Formats: sequence, structure tokens, C-alpha cells
Amino acid sequence: MIADCDTKLTTHRAALEAGAGPALVTRWIAETQARKARAVAELRTTTQGPGSQMPRDEIDRLVRSISELAAVVRQTEAADKAVIYRQLGLGLTYDSGKQKVLAEMDLNQHSATTRGLPVSVRGGT
Repeated sequence: MIADCDTKLTTHRAALEAGAGPALVTRWIAETQARKARAVAELRTTTQGPGSQMPRDEIDRLVRSISELAAVVRQTEAADKAVIYRQLGLGLTYDSGKQKVLAEMDLNQHSATTRGLPVSVRGGT
């Protein structure tokens, strides 16, 4: 499953470079990365038990793939960015008075089963 996801991510990137729509390809990438993350977590739980830490190289690969996705989004038209953000479950609200952006993320939208864990960030985090 992990190798299949890696192959698909390479294919998605090639499609993007060939001129496929960034919003669509970004959705594919996000879905594939989510499947890969689930597979890695399942493998880690199966081999190392629940609550085990991710290997450093896996964290590095995950961060690189997210960075590549961010680069694609930066080069995308504003209308497509809105679609990408919505599909990722990301909401951005600009407060012109404070000149700040509030970012909210639906962490359960791509999960096959909702974990039921409340997630929030408070204070200066």
C-alpha cells in the first residue's frame, strides 16, 4: 500500500507538470498522502504497537511531500486555491482590523472513521 501510494504520488506530480489542473491534482495528492499516512500508521501499530513513534526518515519524507504540495498551491490561481483549501478542510478568515488570518482545519474530514477527539490550539501556540 505504501509503495503504491509512492507510485501514485509520482504519477500525480507528472500529471501536474504536464499541465493537469492544479486543484484536481492537489486533491489527488492529498487523498494519496492521507492513504499513505494511514498505511504507515497501521504498519507501525502492527509492528511496534500502539503509540509508537514515527521513524525520522518517514517524518522527513512526509514533510518533503507537504512542502511540495505547498509549492504547488503557491503557484495556483486564487479561485483554484479556494477549491484546494476547501478540499483539504482548511478555512482562512482575514481580519483586516487586526491584519491577521485565522486558520481553521477540519482534521477528521479525510478520516474513514471519526476519532472523536477534540483538537484545538489556544493562546500563543
